[in-house]
Amino acid sequence: MKALSEFRKEYTTGRLSSEVLTEHPIDLFESWLGDAIAAELPDPNAMTVATVNASGQPSQRIVLLKDLSKHGFVFYTNLGSRKAKDLAENSKVSLHFPWHFLERQVRVNGVAKPLSRTEVAKYFLSRPTDSQLGAWASQQSQPISTRELLVTQFAQMKEKFAKGKIPLPDFWGGYRIEPHQIEFWQGGEHRLHDRFEYNKQDDGSWTTQRLMP
Repeated sequence: MKALSEFRKEYTTGRLSSEVLTEHPIDLFESWLGDAIAAELPDPNAMTVATVNASGQPSQRIVLLKDLSKHGFVFYTNLGSRKAKDLAENSKVSLHFPWHFLERQVRVNGVAKPLSRTEVAKYFLSRPTDSQLGAWASQQSQPISTRELLVTQFAQMKEKFAKGKIPLPDFWGGYRIEPHQIEFWQGGEHRLHDRFEYNKQDDGSWTTQRLMP
């Protein structure tokens, strides 16, 4: 196998200049997300969510972005999960969108705010039935002895909720990450990448600056 130090790639797909920056970073993000969808990238809405618990231990995991507005980035999860426990102790969070095939990435720093039960219920009821049942069957991040036991729990939930609508679990919810900093990265030749960072000001406006690669 080739040594890892020997892997090389020149980034030549595109450029990012100040002329294409938008007044609000979400407008540029939506454009880039649209490009990722149009390019048929696998899971274009996948993002890494990085949290830090009360003892200072970072954790990362990949989740799916389920809603987006100028108010922030939304995802859903079990409220007993490791990420939810981390956010209860430290609401500061970082997101990362790795669109490798477009030679792009986006980094977001912000604060997680729990969604209202109304927002959570609306989304939960829009999910496929098996996804709803999966939420009931899994106590996310808790130990389990075998996969067979998890499958059994799923079957039990399927039987329990065989008739009527599946209710929203009280242990299932979501978060909106309200950003205060967003960085857009576009790969460049000779490692001269284009990086622009948006920072939110006290009056709600955004400023931008170019960063060295």
